[in-house]
Amino acid sequence: MNSHKHWLLPEGIDELLPEQAARLEALRRRLLDQFASWGYQLVITPFIEYLDSLLTGAGKDLEHQTFKMTDQISGRLLGIRADITPQAARIDAHQLCCEEPNRLCYLGSVFRTRGDGFSASRSPLQIGAELYGHAGVDSDVEILCLMMATLDAAGVQNVFLDLGHVGIFQGLARQAGLNAEQENALFAALQRKAVPEISTLVEGFSLDRKLAQMFIDLAGLNGKAEVLTRAREVLAAADAEVHEAIACVEQTGQRLQACLPDLPVHYDLAELRGYRYQTGLVFAAFVPGSGKEIARGGRYDHVGEKFGRSRPATGFSADLKTLMRFGGARPLTRGERILAPADADTQLEEEIARLRGKGKVVIRYLPGQQGDAASMGCDAVLVQKNGIWKSEKIE
Repeated sequence: MNSHKHWLLPEGIDELLPEQAARLEALRRRLLDQFASWGYQLVITPFIEYLDSLLTGAGKDLEHQTFKMTDQISGRLLGIRADITPQAARIDAHQLCCEEPNRLCYLGSVFRTRGDGFSASRSPLQIGAELYGHAGVDSDVEILCLMMATLDAAGVQNVFLDLGHVGIFQGLARQAGLNAEQENALFAALQRKAVPEISTLVEGFSLDRKLAQMFIDLAGLNGKAEVLTRAREVLAAADAEVHEAIACVEQTGQRLQACLPDLPVHYDLAELRGYRYQTGLVFAAFVPGSGKEIARGGRYDHVGEKFGRSRPATGFSADLKTLMRFGGARPLTRGERILAPADADTQLEEEIARLRGKGKVVIRYLPGQQGDAASMGCDAVLVQKNGIWKSEKIE
């Protein structure tokens, strides 16, 4: 047997070495401080809980991504969280019960049966922010601006935004009277922008000619802001909810242009990211050279209904490790490191405590160990002179 098999990690599971971990921790602190400055309060959710609770509401779409096990105490099925967003929604709806808009943020490890388009890792460190209790463009814009500020704070550059709205496809599907099977088939074809397949499907559904053509045209409605004008033309026969969705996308884009004039915005009205639980605007942030989004979000109203209290909601999430990778290496600010002897001396212990209290890093030299102060990354050593312990720089 090869010895390396004992330390191989499962596919999609990673670990961070000291310098990487230090950079990640610095980024974590910076982003959580930023969320706090916007009024978002941190919540910490359980890593594992009863499966029926974990997969309630928006969480039901995570069933295939959720690791399951049996609780040896209760005999009930448990699940390891694959997404923190539904848990945060439950806290808003069931635990906090406030009437005013509520802003929550979170950061924690999630565990997935397989990687998705968001992160190749099966163990992302998910960070996100959610705004509950307001249904409108203003809260969507706030979340979008916070997402862009988060990417900027992480050092991610050359970001462009993709905007869509699931209400356009949902409205057309309702207008056409599609059953669940037909809707699922069209949904899959639209995600691939497979126009010939869409044409074949709508022909097989025996749809009204105008409705059938609108589904076909929807696949091509992507580009700059001008595509919204074209959307109104090719979807002119659509019901009012479709045109309301187009207006929502346009208004959001205009507001973003005022807040973030240098942000490149791309519109894709056939984008159905998170279609199973999103109810309105959907968005994702991309950078050149990566075919996968580095942050994503959208509106998911009524998410708290399954918890006994329906609340409008909008939010975004990202993988902190992905943000660190695309944000580039920032120089770490390292405090002074001092090597102290292992002498049993009360005054030495007092000096070590004093230095650590001032933020210095003091490392004990262990008797018989290999390596000196320099090889251990220390800048100074503690030496005793005239009965007083003092720090001396290494020459």
